[in-house]
Amino acid sequence: SSSEVASAIGLIGGMIIYFFIFMYASQVMKGVIEEKTNRIIEVLVSSVKPFQFLLGKIIGVAAVGLVQFLIWVVFGLVLILVMQTFFLPGIDLEALRNAGNLAGGLPDIAGTGNLSAEKMQIIQKVAMTIDPIFIIKFLASFLFYFIGGYLLYASLFAAIGSAVDGQEDTQQFMLPVTLLLVFALYAGIYSMENPDGPLAFWCSMIPFTSPIVMMVRVPFEVPLWEILLSIGFLYISSIGFTWFSAKIYRVGILMYGKKPSIKEMSKWLRYK
Repeated sequence: SSSEVASAIGLIGGMIIYFFIFMYASQVMKGVIEEKTNRIIEVLVSSVKPFQFLLGKIIGVAAVGLVQFLIWVVFGLVLILVMQTFFLPGIDLEALRNAGNLAGGLPDIAGTGNLSAEKMQIIQKVAMTIDPIFIIKFLASFLFYFIGGYLLYASLFAAIGSAVDGQEDTQQFMLPVTLLLVFALYAGIYSMENPDGPLAFWCSMIPFTSPIVMMVRVPFEVPLWEILLSIGFLYISSIGFTWFSAKIYRVGILMYGKKPSIKEMSKWLRYK
C-alpha cells in the first residue's frame, strides 16, 4: 500500500542477504584455507570423503547463520511489541489497517487523538504494509533465499579456498564472484524503482542475483509463481555448483606450492 515502506523493507532485506552470504561464505573459505595450511585436512580426509567433508563444513556454517537469523527475528518481534505498548498505547493497528484499506483516509480510531495528521499517516502506512501475512511471507522468502544463495556462493568460496595456499592468493579468483554479488546488490537497488521491469524480473530468475533482487521485490506483491520458479532455479543451481565445487575441492585440497589457473581448475572437473 506504500511504495516508500515497501522499498525500505525490500532494500533492508536485500542488503542483509548480501552481507549474510558474503560473511558466512567467506568463513567457509577461510576455514578451508586454514585447514589446508595447517595440514589438518590430510588427517581429516583419511576418515571422510572430501565431498562429505565439504558439505559438512557448508551446512555447519549455515546452521550458525540460521541461529543468528532466528535470534534477530525474535528480537525484532519483541521490539515491535515493546514499541506498540509504550509508544502507541491504545491504538488498534488492525482496525487502523482495515480502515485505511477501505477508506484510504485517516480513520477515527480510539487512541489516535493525540497524534498529528502527519504522524497518523506514517503509522497507517506501516500498519497497512506490515501485516502478519506479509511478515510470514517475507521471513519465509528470506529463509529460502538465504539458504539457497549461501549454498551457491559457499560452494564457490570453498573451491577457491581449496585451490590456494594462503589468503593473499585468493584475489584473482575472488574478484569475479565478488562482482556478481555487487552487481546483484545494485540490480536490487534499481529494482526498487521498477520492480516489474525486465531487469528486475530476469535478475530474480538468475541464481547468482535472485537472492538479493527477489528480496527487494517481495514487498511489492510479486506473483507466487515467480517466487517458486526463482527458488527452484536457485536450489537446482546450488546443488549443481556444490557438486562441481566438490570435484575441484577433492583435488585442490591436497595440492601445495603451486598456484593453479582457472584453466587448470577446469581440468580438475574432468578427473575421475
